[in-house]
Amino acid sequence: MVKLIKMMLEEKLISKDAISKLVRSRPPKKISFSNLVLEKMIDLHTVQIYLAKQVREGVITLAHLEQIQGIDLSPILTVIAKELKIEFVDLDETDLDMHLFNKIPYKQLLKYNAMPIEETDLSILVAFEDALDMGAQEALQRLFPKKPINIAIAKPSQLRKYLSQMEITDSVKGLVNDVRKDLSRGGESKEEEEGASPAIVKLIDIILKSSIVSKASDIHVEATEKNCLVRDRIDGMLKQTFTFDKDIFGPLSSRMKLMSNLDIAEKRKPQDGRFSALVGGREFDFRVSTLPTMYGESIVMRILDKSKVMIRLEDAGMSAHNYEKISQGIAVPYGIVLVTGPTGSGKTTTLYGALNAIKDPRDKIITVEDPVEYQMNGIQQVQVKASVGLSFADALRSILRQDPDKIMIGEIRDQETLRIAIQAALTGHLVLSTLHTNDAISAINRILDMGIETYLVSGAVVAIQAQRLVRKLCVHCKIEHIPEERLIRDVQEFLPEKYIFYTGEGCKECGHSGYSGREMISEVLTISEVLARMIANGASKEEMTVQANKEGFITMFADGIRKALEGDTTLEEIYRVARE
Repeated sequence: MVKLIKMMLEEKLISKDAISKLVRSRPPKKISFSNLVLEKMIDLHTVQIYLAKQVREGVITLAHLEQIQGIDLSPILTVIAKELKIEFVDLDETDLDMHLFNKIPYKQLLKYNAMPIEETDLSILVAFEDALDMGAQEALQRLFPKKPINIAIAKPSQLRKYLSQMEITDSVKGLVNDVRKDLSRGGESKEEEEGASPAIVKLIDIILKSSIVSKASDIHVEATEKNCLVRDRIDGMLKQTFTFDKDIFGPLSSRMKLMSNLDIAEKRKPQDGRFSALVGGREFDFRVSTLPTMYGESIVMRILDKSKVMIRLEDAGMSAHNYEKISQGIAVPYGIVLVTGPTGSGKTTTLYGALNAIKDPRDKIITVEDPVEYQMNGIQQVQVKASVGLSFADALRSILRQDPDKIMIGEIRDQETLRIAIQAALTGHLVLSTLHTNDAISAINRILDMGIETYLVSGAVVAIQAQRLVRKLCVHCKIEHIPEERLIRDVQEFLPEKYIFYTGEGCKECGHSGYSGREMISEVLTISEVLARMIANGASKEEMTVQANKEGFITMFADGIRKALEGDTTLEEIYRVARE
């Protein structure tokens, strides 16, 4: 970074006055490329052309540029590609050809940081990190003696990422070949339909083990035009783990359907199922969903770890302030407590934590869920089955005749379910449920929009918690960090006089992501007598917000900033998850 700034000063792309202005500002700003761009102290297009020239002349490398915050490599690579009369390839937007990859020894690709992209009748397109490395190009050309190779350039980080993924795929290459042998030996249609190949069973076992070791929450198996992809959702983000040839998708999907008691022959309709498996000495449930797509089917497996259901509410990661408020909310004898947030924000986990906190042998607790994710002792759990006429509303009506004390509704989806839930809350039951809204106060408006009278809402609702999940910083590679000036400027009101933010450098422990695990940020709105009267009188969201702030309401964004200051996560992550 220092070398780059010096070079740009010498070339008069940056003035000394600009550097002085950054240093003299209050508070002083870091002399960084991103701050120079932000303050419009450099002409970005001119700098990109200059940097492309430096890369071509070998003064600076693409890998070095990629590490500097604020530099976008895409326009620089576009300039280099244009001048060298080659192609710039964005690997994230490319469907890599696994059949082509399998023709080359993996060690050769790793040695030259190269990736074959596409084969045509006339040539083969190969992406290199260094498009001027003639030795690498000659070595790759020798591996394709019958066709000339066309040179392309790609981002170093993308090449490293996909080569790393290919290494994992390369490790199971023998198993994939065994799958093909089993298919050809036993007759493709019979083997595929029965999904009984011994090699495919082993391959699925490796996929499950790999995902669980990576602490994934979902496994996505997808068919593309050229390949079969396996991706894991880790800490809320999808990461590609395996890439197979397209012919592997058939037996792989058939075996997964067979394990889940689904119809193997049905490929035109969505299906849902589940299976259990022992992985690493622990039992896991897998909830399976299939969906027909253009190139085959998309299969998603939700990993349900039975041990995680016993999470205590105090261990969910909420602040002491919010924990105290929600604990008071679920301790009341009757009323409705709502948890809101988008899909995948940990609402169900919070509900299970709340049930664990209030579970009492003297109480009858019944849940109605779609589906029942975890079985809990001492609680009656009902699985919704729309196909046999058992909807949320139908189940709720029957539950109320079962003499319950506490009821948990997996999700309120319609007015009928909401009305029965509120009536149950008003007639002496504690009801816990979830709702899809962006923040706590918006839940009031959503309930009213669904056609519930204001006087019923004001009398039934006890507390509303809105939440999101943010990625936690890896404790092994966490370092102090100065975020971009524009990010600091927007959160100035939440910051103390002296503050420190953190980021993750990336290490083996966190898969070089800088993050490991997730934690909750939340806001809890307790419905006081004043707020209840305001709801009954039809107060606006703005008026309720003013009153809530007077009563000590802390927004989810403010809660997230506090977690970033404590070093639990990054400021960038809070913006990504919680900023409207």
